[in-house]
Amino acid sequence: MDDTRRQFMKLGAVAAVGTVMSAKVAAASAASVANPIPQKLPAIGGLRLVTFSPDGKAASRVGVVQPNGRIVDLAVEAARQKVELDFDPAQMVSLIGAGPQGLAQVERVVAKAGKDGPLAKDVRLLAPVPKPPRNVYAVGWNYRAHFEEGKAMRTDKDQKFPEHPVFFTKGTHTVNGPFDPIPFDPNVSSMIDWEGELAVIIGKHGRNIPEAQAMDYVFGFAVINDTTARDVQQKRHGGQWFKGKSLDGHGPLGPWIVTAGALDYNNLHLVTRVNGVVKQDANTSQMYFKVPRIIAELSLGLTLEPGDIIATGTPPGIGAARNPPEFMKPGDVMETEISGIGLIRNVITAV
Repeated sequence: MDDTRRQFMKLGAVAAVGTVMSAKVAAASAASVANPIPQKLPAIGGLRLVTFSPDGKAASRVGVVQPNGRIVDLAVEAARQKVELDFDPAQMVSLIGAGPQGLAQVERVVAKAGKDGPLAKDVRLLAPVPKPPRNVYAVGWNYRAHFEEGKAMRTDKDQKFPEHPVFFTKGTHTVNGPFDPIPFDPNVSSMIDWEGELAVIIGKHGRNIPEAQAMDYVFGFAVINDTTARDVQQKRHGGQWFKGKSLDGHGPLGPWIVTAGALDYNNLHLVTRVNGVVKQDANTSQMYFKVPRIIAELSLGLTLEPGDIIATGTPPGIGAARNPPEFMKPGDVMETEISGIGLIRNVITAV
């Protein structure tokens, strides 16, 4: 176990103030407490970019988390240095759209910044892209063992593993903060399942992107959990996945974006835990369709835009495939962690 994971696991299993999806969710999240970001983080060959609110109430802004756990507030620091930014420092998508020039500006500002910004553990971290301009793209059955474990749940028991990535989307309102509560309404679903995944953040406009050039279009990576209402997914709406994957708040994302080039996306340890018990334990090297292939096939005749989010598929270990099946209930703590990126922690909260 590496030092970062030890630091994460020593901290309490609680969530931060929640994203406002309804009055009930807002009320439930008001009792939540600080996020579990450690005060010391390993240095990486890139940036940890966050969207945060200093006190949970103020307007969001974009920052960089330094290895000492403190945030460089890009708007404040650029003003102090009298630097005119080419992007809106309150909007992550604006920074992403500014391309390499925008990132270069961020790096210069951070290099001259002090070490006394707010601690990341003392602010409210939102999803890095809190309000995606478009639905989250997602890949199904990208780990063969996950495809196999799901056979018992499918009507076609002889279905073959797909020759091309299986795509679906999650609605924009699924996106939730890395430490926000996930709403649980038994009138909607009582079969809430976990699906830890690597998220890819697209960095520039592209269509019909060649596989060999696909990584040039990646801005960075984050942790996402494709939290799924299995009863809605499997038993309603003709078995079509969209609704069961798109309940409000059922797509926690974060804790930040690690910029491309800072890690080996093909060799990342992914773990999902519920109440401290490991449910999924895999490596992104096990993905059948690698990130470049996903981007190439998704972009065929379909334009990708800066800030688009792609959830690359979940490994085996989902609750619905267990014997007996396991689903989350109010009070359960779901943690999703990817080495080199970080951990998100969400409490299932009755509404």
